[in-house]
Amino acid sequence: MGIREEIKSYIVRSGMTMTEVVDRLYDDYEWSRSVPNLSGKLRRGTLRYAEAVELADVLDYDIVWVKRKR
Repeated sequence: MGIREEIKSYIVRSGMTMTEVVDRLYDDYEWSRSVPNLSGKLRRGTLRYAEAVELADVLDYDIVWVKRKR
């Protein structure tokens, strides 16, 4: 599964629509209110890490780094 599909699956699991997600991002972090803008970032793979953290926050997720066992 690619990053785009993974993030979209988190949006679906949260029970929110893309429009609702974009509205929350606008309200909480002053993102653009444009669904095509978010979709484009996911499609192009240009979502910055800080944006991913904010997106996870509005979806009520935490991004956790776990050291791999070797």
